[in-house]
Amino acid sequence: MDRRDALVETFMDAVRARSGGEPEFLQAVEEVARDVLTVEKAHAEFAAARVLEQLTEPDLLAQFRVVWEDDGGATRINRGWRVQMSNAIGPYKGGLRFHPSVTPSVLKFLAFEQCFKNALTGLPLGGAKGGADFDPSGCSDREIMRFCQAFMAHLAPFIGPDLDVPAGDINVGQREIGWLFGTYKRKRGVFDGALTGKGPSFGGSALRVQATGYGLIYFVCAMLARRSAELDGKRVAISGKGNVSTHAAEKAIEMGARVVCLSDTSGTLHAPDGMRQDAVEWVRAQKRSGGQVADPPAALGLQFRDGEGPWGIEADIALPCATQNEVGPEAARAIAESGVTLLAEGANMPLTSEAVEILDRAGIVQAPGKAANAGGVAVSGLEMSQNAEGRFLSREEVDAALRKIMDGIHDTVIAEAESAGDCRRGANVAGYRHLARAISSYGIV
Repeated sequence: MDRRDALVETFMDAVRARSGGEPEFLQAVEEVARDVLTVEKAHAEFAAARVLEQLTEPDLLAQFRVVWEDDGGATRINRGWRVQMSNAIGPYKGGLRFHPSVTPSVLKFLAFEQCFKNALTGLPLGGAKGGADFDPSGCSDREIMRFCQAFMAHLAPFIGPDLDVPAGDINVGQREIGWLFGTYKRKRGVFDGALTGKGPSFGGSALRVQATGYGLIYFVCAMLARRSAELDGKRVAISGKGNVSTHAAEKAIEMGARVVCLSDTSGTLHAPDGMRQDAVEWVRAQKRSGGQVADPPAALGLQFRDGEGPWGIEADIALPCATQNEVGPEAARAIAESGVTLLAEGANMPLTSEAVEILDRAGIVQAPGKAANAGGVAVSGLEMSQNAEGRFLSREEVDAALRKIMDGIHDTVIAEAESAGDCRRGANVAGYRHLARAISSYGIV
């Protein structure tokens, strides 16, 4: 066992003792620990502050009961959480997710990743995440509204424009943010920038809905430009059919790429000749209405592959945009055999550790989600500034700022990767250094 492995094992033993039974969180921490512990040990002030250990223990983990009434008059009960991981470099910032898979482990992993992602943007934003194990599928609009109102009744004391600024995530879009913000405003009696992702009529930013998907494509363009290549004509395989997936597809098509697939849990939509924008809009409409994608109109030129994943379709670029750990060893081998040379993560931690190793051995360049999918939080940061100043940017101004931020993240990661060895480690180390400089400056607090 070499020095790094010994450091990681000792460190992880302590984290496991505190956070047993939290597999997603432990996976995220170990991946970062392998990259940054030697950096920490090489800097006396970082080691003395035990920076990484501080970052693995949330500043606050709030759990609360959410009681609401369904359309039949029955009482329903869910669990809600907010994990405030670190505000070392700014107010806590991170989305809200409503999904039955939400657990403290999932939210701690996402909040931990958010700390590094936000640090890479260069914006003064801390890391947090929250949500509930509520499943909105099959619920009426009024039921979802009542749940949002009940959830915010408990969340409101923990958030504010200088404290913690949630945004949307899975199943929490602009509509849900409106219901959440309306309840916050009523409970607190103030109109302020306590949430981002708001509608444009009440303080939202242009392009916030599109930001993560667009930002992902801008990051890919920066990766290609470094290799004297461009997106035009490239075959792009995308997983998922949600906000990130469809907006990444939309921007890729706009820039001349051939998007060959989107997917969901039921199967994959394959577009041998590349998707058109009307096909992407059809997928988006199906998602909004809760419909299936298994029977696309013939005019769209899509083939549905029942029960099949998106990986293995011939492509140059892979963009996993669905959820954590969606790409395991089998999928990674399919990606490696499909012609892919570049992979950028649109989801948070979509690759298992084994998948990362397989793609590394195949020589596939990888961009981790904490760098490549930071566009959403970047525009959230712009929305916070717009709310504070009372001056709102045009769509063109936001788009230019988003591309500049994503280019800056890419340059930061590459600068670190030149000594760190690869983009994944470069992102972890660059984010860590930014956080460590702040945390070690505060003393013992």
